[in-house]
Amino acid sequence: MQLDKLSRREVEQLFQAILNLKSMEECYLFFEDLCTVGEVKSLSQRLEVAKMLRNGSTYTQIEKETGASTATISRVKRCLAYGMDGYHLALDRIEGKA
Repeated sequence: MQLDKLSRREVEQLFQAILNLKSMEECYLFFEDLCTVGEVKSLSQRLEVAKMLRNGSTYTQIEKETGASTATISRVKRCLAYGMDGYHLALDRIEGKA
């Protein structure tokens, strides 16, 4: 796991902070302070790319609808196929499957 290269205490503190948020409004407040608009856009774009890939969309469709580069789409696709299943878990939860 690539996150193992980071300070475990700091990463766990960040993840614990996110897990302790109780509403969409709290998420907006936290991420407004934590990230730039571009960073939030990039993260949300990757999740949308993952969703579209799982639903069978083509690179062209994804690029057109999300503005994601083919490099980003390829990276997300690689994570869907060979990653830690984080995208699958999150999307399944959003869709009420897990």
